[in-house]
Amino acid sequence: MKFSLIICTYMRPQPLLKLLESVAKQTLYPNEILIVDGSTDEATESMLQKNSFQNLKYFKVTEEDRGLTRQRNFGIEKVGDDIEVVCFLDDDTVLTETYFEALLNTYSIHPEALGVGGYIINEVEWWENQVSNGQHRLLSEAEVRPNEYSYDGWTRSDGSRFVLRKKLGLDANKPPAHFPDFGHGRSVSFLPPSGKIYEVEQFMGGVASYRTKILETEKFSEYFEGYGLYEDADFTLRLSNIGKLYVNTAAQLYHYHEAAGRPDYYKYGKMVVRNGYYVWRVKHPNPSLKARFKWNATSFLLTLIRFSNALTTSNKKDAFKEACGRVAGWFSLLWDTKRSTK
Repeated sequence: MKFSLIICTYMRPQPLLKLLESVAKQTLYPNEILIVDGSTDEATESMLQKNSFQNLKYFKVTEEDRGLTRQRNFGIEKVGDDIEVVCFLDDDTVLTETYFEALLNTYSIHPEALGVGGYIINEVEWWENQVSNGQHRLLSEAEVRPNEYSYDGWTRSDGSRFVLRKKLGLDANKPPAHFPDFGHGRSVSFLPPSGKIYEVEQFMGGVASYRTKILETEKFSEYFEGYGLYEDADFTLRLSNIGKLYVNTAAQLYHYHEAAGRPDYYKYGKMVVRNGYYVWRVKHPNPSLKARFKWNATSFLLTLIRFSNALTTSNKKDAFKEACGRVAGWFSLLWDTKRSTK
């Protein structure tokens, strides 16, 4: 199966180099690597001139094609005619050696798959439940502590926001990586590192792959300007209405959340609310009154938590700016639900 790797990058030459070095060690190497660079300087291009990687093609985009979704759509147009699967990776990730081998194998196991996501292993600590008869025991609801989350024989700590949501009846009522009718679901990070393949409705765009044929008709929405928060949720949720999506937890990599190239916290907070609303209404254009109440109640609760973080965390200023951005984003929806955050 021939596959292409598209990496959209912005002002991150050194993290990109680390990623490419991990790609060079793969047991299955891409037939082409397309670097789509939106940087406003020449540092990334200079780094690539000094470091050679097989099958790599470099594209420097202008202002009209800059931004995550635009760069992804630009890269798709450059993919070779014989490519069957297109992979996307964030420029601040590092792969384990069998990442592509495991990811591409999923398409053989599930030939109906339109897309397959990988699995980040350095963000959450899980532990296996007690083994019984060779199987990891599934905990009953009564056995799971309020500050823990258990799924498929594994358990992890639950963040304060989910602990509160459970107490207030606002927790997600669907499995991880599925989208409730009021939005605010649990992400891929709530799937355990079991090595299994899970059917999902959404996965992260920075650790993703799709069949080329579906990318010929479906494009990344340019509603998500610049940084593109939740563009991956929008795209995968739209695809889940057409066919099957999976996450292979054996396709493992590390994500280091490089600070360079990210928006300021006020703008980020505004995007969390506005882009989150957009994704919710694309998936559920006519939500019930109860779903509307729960979406707004959860958004309000998460904003209060960020305001409380301004008193309890070391990054007080950043937490306060993000919380203010969330408030601004929420109020902006009263008169404008269509225009993207700028």
